[in-house]
Amino acid sequence: MEPLHRLCAAVAVALLAAPLHAQARLTIAPERPMPGAVVRLTLHDTAPPGDSIVGVRGTMAGEPLHFVTEGGLRRALGAVPVDSTAAVEARVIVTRRSGRADTAVATAEVPPLPPPSEQLAVAPRFGRPMDAATAARVARENARALEVGRRSHRTPRLWRGSFLVPRESEISSRFGTGRTFNGAVASRHLGVDFRGAVGAPIRASNSGVVALVDRFFLGGRVVYIDHGEGVVTGYLHMSRVLVAAGDTVARGQRIGLVGATGRVTGPHLHWNARYGSLTVNPLDLVALDP
Repeated sequence: MEPLHRLCAAVAVALLAAPLHAQARLTIAPERPMPGAVVRLTLHDTAPPGDSIVGVRGTMAGEPLHFVTEGGLRRALGAVPVDSTAAVEARVIVTRRSGRADTAVATAEVPPLPPPSEQLAVAPRFGRPMDAATAARVARENARALEVGRRSHRTPRLWRGSFLVPRESEISSRFGTGRTFNGAVASRHLGVDFRGAVGAPIRASNSGVVALVDRFFLGGRVVYIDHGEGVVTGYLHMSRVLVAAGDTVARGQRIGLVGATGRVTGPHLHWNARYGSLTVNPLDLVALDP
């Protein structure tokens, strides 16, 4: 029989070599996303089958995360606020078959946006402050559009495959570009502008449900599509809308025509996106690996 002291030593080495509990690990890609970026979160787990994951819940920048299983891994989309100046944290709680719970945390370092680069000269009426009634109307309209994003967290995923750009035309202004108006007022462009003549077609970037159709003071004729799990896209300044609230639309379906409605200086499509209540770069949705 093997000496008792040797057997005890072997057991001790085995216990030290094996982790007491397999921990879930969370990663964010890209590791240094820009403000307003859409990111991909991946949950890695090495627990034995007997202690597999039975539930995942978490948030990033205050927005819920919706994990789905892809290729044996759990993945979710997240978003970086456009006003981020430091690291953004994602936190996930994992529950297991054994009843044990793990917490996985990942942090993304966010570089600052570059200084304003677009110098815009506009008519004086565009630079004047809005009167109280107009400002109140704009605030109500912004709140309605924001609520579409918040409600989208309660909608199951409706989008499939990669997102499309709503037009194949030239981009005249990109997301996050700093703007100086008449040399004085600086702002950030929180969407992507596509060139187009009045009447040119606009298509849905992915499948979803039309959540809002209206005529806004700033956006003119607008359409917002709820793609589910927090993802919403908006289409502004249309000359004509070809869908109605509640319609189910397919990826690539024609939903309206380019126009110059709202507060604009010429015809174009302004395309924006949200993850929940966070405004994000819609071109990041196009770049997603389906």
